[in-house]
Amino acid sequence: MITVNENFLKLKAGYLFPEIGRRAAAFARANPKAAIIRLGIGDVTEPLPTAVCTAMRQAVEDMSTAERFCGYGPEQGYEFLRDAIAENDYRARGAEVLPNEIFISDGAKCDTGNLQEIFGLENIVAVTDPVYPVYVDTNVMAGRTGQADSFGRYDKIVYMPCTADNNFVPDLPSEPVDLIYLCYPNNPTGAVATKEQLKKWVDYAKAHKAVILFDAAYEAFIQDDSIPHSIYEVEGARQVAIEFRSFSKTAGFTGVRCAFTVVPEELVAYTKEGKPVPLKPVWNRRHCTKFNGVSYITQRGAQAVYSKEGQKQVRQIISIYMKNAAMMRQSLSKLGYAVYGGKNAPYIWLKTPNGMGSWEFFDLLLQKAHVVGTPGAGFGAAGEGYFRLSAFNHPDKVTEAMERFACL
Repeated sequence: MITVNENFLKLKAGYLFPEIGRRAAAFARANPKAAIIRLGIGDVTEPLPTAVCTAMRQAVEDMSTAERFCGYGPEQGYEFLRDAIAENDYRARGAEVLPNEIFISDGAKCDTGNLQEIFGLENIVAVTDPVYPVYVDTNVMAGRTGQADSFGRYDKIVYMPCTADNNFVPDLPSEPVDLIYLCYPNNPTGAVATKEQLKKWVDYAKAHKAVILFDAAYEAFIQDDSIPHSIYEVEGARQVAIEFRSFSKTAGFTGVRCAFTVVPEELVAYTKEGKPVPLKPVWNRRHCTKFNGVSYITQRGAQAVYSKEGQKQVRQIISIYMKNAAMMRQSLSKLGYAVYGGKNAPYIWLKTPNGMGSWEFFDLLLQKAHVVGTPGAGFGAAGEGYFRLSAFNHPDKVTEAMERFACL
């Protein structure tokens, strides 16, 4: 008799963003004349940088000739891209990352979900609350958790509340944990962590022989020069942290797919007998077994992000989204909402009015203003009573959405 992986049955509902899409689609079918503005899922709207498109066209030409054709590439990624990443994203900021510690992939979402596979099921996982759902759901699927309670919190996961009182940066856990998920700039709250705050986490991980999974997918949106872009800017982080980055929001690659993960040479986990095991070879073994690499054409496009013109064009696109965020903050604050984020991240995190539930506010906003956002409850129990808005849209659409807010 074939049996199912019953860990999947622990998941209480469908994945957050398809559920938002389902509700929005149902409303659109019932109201075909409604001009819906989507500020929910964090998908970009500006076209790819010209430098990227030029590089990808050239790569297509390469593929059309016998001399320059590329078949299977190296699973870890082409050296030309890994070199560009190491030099521009790390050495330029005083963080030492070697090209052979970089693994090119098709998305940070995939990597943050897949990375947990190389760790034992007995590890205790700690997540911020609210939390990007992938961190929790993939650990549930793997069998690392118990059942969920009435608030949606899973047994055997340590939830670390992120609230306005702690500026959405959690306190260190009061109990030992092994695998720590941190995301800064944060999705969904838009908060950032200082170097001093990250140092506390690095020191904690070193003291407890834990590993930090650091999601830095939104680092390009940081406006404050004092905020670190990488956890490797913190002394000692190479011994305890894996970092994830993405070209999706940075350079508009949501429909192209390219990202990378850094696993330092000196990072180790332990056998049950306490023997240290370097994690880079373990991740490399998993990566090469289950992944055939990102296409040559895509990686040439990603390489162009680091060119002089590419950097200029990327900054222009990011500026559009961050101007949207600033305008949203100002407009919503004037309307009396308690607003967070939007200064160093493309997300606005607002308190729902009058104690309204986050899905209730979702329905109100969709029905009355024809605007789609993301209910905070979809990010965990501590997200209830909050709502996320994305700055990823055309400025005229964002302006119109804020005008519609005034009519609620």
